[in-house]
Amino acid sequence: MEQWKKNLIVLWFGQFLVNAGMTMIIPFLSLYLQFDLGLTDPHEIALWAGFIFAGNFVTSFIFQPIWGKLADKYGRKMMLLRSGFGMAIVMTLMGFATTPLHLLLLRMLNGTISGFNPASVALVSATTPKERTGFAMGTLQSGGIAGTIMGPFIGGLMADAVGFRPIFYITGSLLFAASMLAWIVVKEPFDKSLAASRTMVSVAEGLRKLRKIPQITSLYAVTFMIQFAMLSPMTLMPLYVQELHGTTANLAFWAGFVGSVTGMSNMIASPLLGRLSDRIGSERILAVSLIGAAVTFIPMALAGSVWHLLLSRFALGVFLGGLAPTVNVLIRKYTPDGMESRAYSFNSSMLGLGNMVGPIVGGALSGFIGIKGIFFMSASLMIANSLWVRKSLLHRRKAKA
Repeated sequence: MEQWKKNLIVLWFGQFLVNAGMTMIIPFLSLYLQFDLGLTDPHEIALWAGFIFAGNFVTSFIFQPIWGKLADKYGRKMMLLRSGFGMAIVMTLMGFATTPLHLLLLRMLNGTISGFNPASVALVSATTPKERTGFAMGTLQSGGIAGTIMGPFIGGLMADAVGFRPIFYITGSLLFAASMLAWIVVKEPFDKSLAASRTMVSVAEGLRKLRKIPQITSLYAVTFMIQFAMLSPMTLMPLYVQELHGTTANLAFWAGFVGSVTGMSNMIASPLLGRLSDRIGSERILAVSLIGAAVTFIPMALAGSVWHLLLSRFALGVFLGGLAPTVNVLIRKYTPDGMESRAYSFNSSMLGLGNMVGPIVGGALSGFIGIKGIFFMSASLMIANSLWVRKSLLHRRKAKA
């Protein structure tokens, strides 16, 4: 088997385990705070649960670019292993937490040392043949999505089977095993002498340099908008499902199904659209996917039943499957040599920013425009984003041709 395929397979499983580990605590976090960490007041439990879950993303947003700079200097594999082994230790320590503050600090530490996903993307991008990059990025994306979808499901099953604390020990062990596998199998043709000869600018200067490239700026905006549009209505989605469903029977099932169906179609579509982008060009796939994703928000707002909402969410996942992989391919295309890992780290920070801002804005505006208004807002913003991408990528491509 060719080395780039070995890298892709191992890092697919690595991304699956990392993303599953990040989301596995969702079903039982409140129960863990109540039964194992001693909280009793419902409001206090909800407050701590929100802070603990968000803590990982806050520190990740801050530190990703720093690890990206070091990856460009010392190699992506080194940063990948640093993150993998570090998260394995921190995840295990979460099982020994005795107070909510301990858990919050460990989640923040986990975000600080994270960076497995952007390092994986940069490494796969650097080692995959150019004509197969779209397929590789789509496949890698499907691993992360699969972990995000399956994480809460696995966490709920394991909580019933083994209790809360053992889940952290098991997850830490799996992350350690995945990191060991990456250490043994994954190979990167990294020229340390060439990297050392390049002038290493600061994180802020690196951001200023990348912002001067119009294509990179518009691609970062796509990443932010994907997460913002996806998460801004999520806290209100169960209430919307209840409104459409009309009864309380199987309400939790339908709410969970609506939340996960987008990830399922995304996981299926990402490799297929990635392969198609290798044939017709990533810019075209990106343009069509942006418009398609924007349009799918409109029938969500106009849904007359849960099934209408489900079909719209499924279609959204298909179009999202053409966004993240093509963004990663195009970031590599337009990034100056020697700054690839940093570019992907900034992109990861934009993803984290969307994760944080989306629910906050959605919750703040819901009282004024409702969830239907949020769907229309998301559609409008994504259409505006598609026009920006068309101007910065497609028009410049035609001008060069």
